[in-house]
Amino acid sequence: MNLYQTQHPFYCGIDLHANKMYACVVDSTGKKQLHSNFHTQDTQTFVQSITPFNKKPGDLVIGCESTFNWYWLCDLCEGKDIPFVLGHALYLKAIHGAKVKNDKVDSEKLAYLLRGGNFAVAYAYPKPWRATRNLLRRRTHYVRRRGQTLAHITNLHHQYNLPLGKPLQYASNRIGVAERFSDPAVAFSVTSDLEMLSHYDDNIRSLERFLEQSAKVDDANNFFRLQTIPGVGRIIAMTMLYEIHDIKRFPEVGDFLSYCRLVKGEHSSNGKSYGSPGKKIGNAFLKWAFSEAVPLLKRCSPEAKAWAQRMEKKHSTARANSILAAKLGRAVYMMLRRGEVFDIKRMIN
Repeated sequence: MNLYQTQHPFYCGIDLHANKMYACVVDSTGKKQLHSNFHTQDTQTFVQSITPFNKKPGDLVIGCESTFNWYWLCDLCEGKDIPFVLGHALYLKAIHGAKVKNDKVDSEKLAYLLRGGNFAVAYAYPKPWRATRNLLRRRTHYVRRRGQTLAHITNLHHQYNLPLGKPLQYASNRIGVAERFSDPAVAFSVTSDLEMLSHYDDNIRSLERFLEQSAKVDDANNFFRLQTIPGVGRIIAMTMLYEIHDIKRFPEVGDFLSYCRLVKGEHSSNGKSYGSPGKKIGNAFLKWAFSEAVPLLKRCSPEAKAWAQRMEKKHSTARANSILAAKLGRAVYMMLRRGEVFDIKRMIN
């Protein structure tokens, strides 16, 4: 957990919603200077209200919880040269445990958390790469919907005890599939699924082409550097590239592994362990990327496969894969930090 502890003359906590936002400004002594509700579409009124507290850059800092719509507020603060701090939604528990909870109270608590140096910080992803990263995440959504559509056609074959034939993920194998079903309603359902599959295929291909071109423009060196890992192709490399963004934002390799969900947490007190919570704290997309990269690495690298087999004799297969994923995460951190290509011998030794 990282806490924002930089001192400023004024601190502004904002409880942000889709159409309204409650703002509270306190000074360094803890006295409230502003406590008002604003409409999110009326940014001019909001800027005019906080301008007296930001006579010079750095006088005012603005913090809000990481909701779905923080992008515009971050960009507004950047344009006005106001420091912006994004609060970690899972760590800001001080605003969730009160007996009375509303927008006015939450904004005040956020302001005082900022002033007291107890504001848990999340990473405010910069604007230049943000839209491309979100498009890459959207691609994942389309791929999953495509998989659900394929699974529905497969289930229909099992329901009517019909042979599946060749794999339907290939467009050339979909000809005549709907004619296998005698019921007109079922045949129409399969035809609709096949049409959706065709649209998904075209859309995903165009998305991947656009994303690859963007990656080559944004950071071609690291994009191709990540592909030196055996088994890692364009999609996993782009996921790592855009989800990490800047490797220097992680001071230590342990911070990076924790962010990727590759290491467990620990709760202990007085010598007693209370389990390892926090499994969902971190980046789910990086967790997916490393989980997918491990079996591909074992398939394409004899050294990694031999090392994993030795680990499987001491532990289970799942545990060996987890250890290998952590080692791979450490290797990726060092690769990006030092600007080096992947070296399997350095990773497993």
